[in-house]
Amino acid sequence: MFKFEKLEVWQKAVQFADMVYDITKTFPVDERFGLTNQLRRSAVSISSNLAEGSSRSSETDFARFIEIAYGSLLESVSERQIAKGQQLLDSQMFEKAYSKAEDLAKMLSGLRRTIKESS
Repeated sequence: MFKFEKLEVWQKAVQFADMVYDITKTFPVDERFGLTNQLRRSAVSISSNLAEGSSRSSETDFARFIEIAYGSLLESVSERQIAKGQQLLDSQMFEKAYSKAEDLAKMLSGLRRTIKESS
């Protein structure tokens, strides 16, 4: 098992990406290269940056990758808001995804704070 796979925040980020994939399966085909692609890429980027950052030799570098993961999370929140506005996402699913994003944001902030304090 790799170091990042032990992180609960990484596991939650993978679950978040899985949820985004499920949500975007219902989007129209003409959005495949638009919002569908953007949402999936930003969601996948969260766990990917945590994995890549965990390989860095310094805690400062890892903290920077956590910041990038956080930015990808916020990007996905913004994109879901657009999807809701375009009526591609109903309010109930939006709220569920938003709640998961808030939880993930807290976990990322906490990990970043812990990393910065230890370095």
